[in-house]
Amino acid sequence: MQQLGNRVVRSVCPFDCPDTCSLHVTMDNDRIVSIDGNPDHPVTQGAICNKVRHLNERVYHPDRLMYPMRRVGPKGSGQFERISWDEAVDEITSRFHRTIRDQGAEAILPYSFYGNMGILNAEGMDRRFFHRLGASRLDRTICNAAGSQGFKYTMGASAGIDPEDTVHSKLILIWGCNLVSTNMHQVMYLNEARKRGATIIHIDVHRNRTSKWADRFIAIQPGTDVALALGLIHVLIKENLTDSDFIGKYTTGYEELIAKAEEYPPEVVSGITGIPAEEIVSLARLYGSTSPSFIRIGNGLQHHDNGGMAVRAIACLPALTGQWGIQGGGALKGNGWYGSVNSFALERPDLLPNRDVRTINMNRLGEALVSARPAVQMLFVYNSNPAVVAPDQNQVRQGLMRDDLFTVVHDLFLTDTCRYADLVLPATSHFENPDLFASYWHLYMQLHEPIIEPMGECKSNFTLFKELGLRMGFESELFDITEEQMIRQALDYNNPYLEGITYEKLQEFGWLKLNTARPPLYPDRTPTPSGKIEFYSETMRRAGLPPVPEYIPLREKEDLPFLLVTGPNHSFINSTFGNQERLKKLEKQPVLDMHADDAAERGLEDGNRVRIWNDRGECRITVKVADNVLPGVLVCQGLWWENGSEGIQSVNSLTSQRLADMGGGATFFSTRVDIEKV
Repeated sequence: MQQLGNRVVRSVCPFDCPDTCSLHVTMDNDRIVSIDGNPDHPVTQGAICNKVRHLNERVYHPDRLMYPMRRVGPKGSGQFERISWDEAVDEITSRFHRTIRDQGAEAILPYSFYGNMGILNAEGMDRRFFHRLGASRLDRTICNAAGSQGFKYTMGASAGIDPEDTVHSKLILIWGCNLVSTNMHQVMYLNEARKRGATIIHIDVHRNRTSKWADRFIAIQPGTDVALALGLIHVLIKENLTDSDFIGKYTTGYEELIAKAEEYPPEVVSGITGIPAEEIVSLARLYGSTSPSFIRIGNGLQHHDNGGMAVRAIACLPALTGQWGIQGGGALKGNGWYGSVNSFALERPDLLPNRDVRTINMNRLGEALVSARPAVQMLFVYNSNPAVVAPDQNQVRQGLMRDDLFTVVHDLFLTDTCRYADLVLPATSHFENPDLFASYWHLYMQLHEPIIEPMGECKSNFTLFKELGLRMGFESELFDITEEQMIRQALDYNNPYLEGITYEKLQEFGWLKLNTARPPLYPDRTPTPSGKIEFYSETMRRAGLPPVPEYIPLREKEDLPFLLVTGPNHSFINSTFGNQERLKKLEKQPVLDMHADDAAERGLEDGNRVRIWNDRGECRITVKVADNVLPGVLVCQGLWWENGSEGIQSVNSLTSQRLADMGGGATFFSTRVDIEKV
């Protein structure tokens, strides 16, 4: 802990956001007074989003959980009584022992994601504990799995260019990403690029804040991004706008790509995507004649049935025009590969008693809770709110309501998921514990040291699972350790990009940039099986996937007229911040964007209350009639809490547990619905 008095201390934003901002926190003795960006950090540069600026309101929220609680009413009623930590831990460990004895450890399922992105608290002691326990494994694929896999098939790793280099880009394609709301510091770099003459084009299914900021917006039908990429490739090849020297030296499968691209002339692609053929040709010519060019690939397009292939196809474009290796040229889907730490030492998968223990995909939680065999008898939720964020909500909640399911939730608030819990445990905010933070966008590693003491009886994930491990009688050398020891284990890894990054230096400086002095990854050291950028992937062929990018339509049954896209809003991060009044007031209410022609056909006017439904469920929402979506497309932004919000229903009652084409990813945006006025 830092010394008391009026002072400014360093911190890190912990949320699931690419920017991983360095913060300056003003303290009055031991209380947080205000939060700002750290002006000394090369990326943050003193700027942060409105969500984090008011993070102290979350820390000191009147509804913050301060002690353990046991359910005393029916599941879903939210009726709890206070108990002690000893009582909670005794009940949890006795349930563990009983479940393992009677049903086996596979009947226990952890469920978590990245509500806190700290390496120790998101993928450290928790993973180690559940591996040692022998519980079912969770495939954490709800966010970026499909796109990351698609990018890897083409480029070999989840790694792109250094975002600091994008100030040198002359043409920027922002594809499927609302940067203004989800990656504000990339916007800052691109503003600098624009001052130097760059053109910024936004490709998306929804005209949003980023579309208004960009120089040009291209509206695309949801789930057709593969076709657009192949249409651009077709024009680049036909008009000789490719870099033949680069292709010959650094790629493989070009002839196969030529043959496939023949099937996607602009007229055909226009019929698929809704983009005029002449606009496809214009975009291809601009991309093929501008260097350096940069593509920022977002999360949005990968949440479709064909989401992995969409990212794979887009990743082919910079290689065709020879952009890799040019400062400001290339693409960026994610950069997590560069900051890889020693996950084996942290998580200890070797501790699993049964190496063949089942893995459950987190996107199929509803299916797992209702029909998995052996049945899930004990669910342990942390860093997530599955009663709101998981797809097919009605089945998820049906499973959570099972009388024979014992559910533990560790959180800062009584979320919608907590309402179905048997035990609720109070969690610390990241301000209250040490951790190590990497970014999946920029190239800085950051150390966080606690700036306030744990509030009430709150415990961090690290502390909770450490104490559970010791109470279960697990090995003290694995569980009776400190956060510092675990951070040192994380950094002790044969990753050349971590060279020079030590605990001591992180303590001194707060952050360190990864070792980028070594030669760039692309194009000379592309880590694919062939060692080259792969237009044709033999690995994909062996996996039963098309080895060359190919457009495959969405798999949702087409008996309903509208495609629903459920993207993020500006003031929440998934369901985080959904209980903060300031941010809820900024968002006002959930709304459904609908094209004016569709509204007129259905007799709907702006502000009408409507019912949207499919065979999975229904949702009631206010319609917003506008020109920001294409006909046949509906867009709803943000995951709003139902708990404490009168008349709000989870939009994930409509989304499917169906998995994407690769990586086990989610298909949130491949949802068909119908609509009527309430």
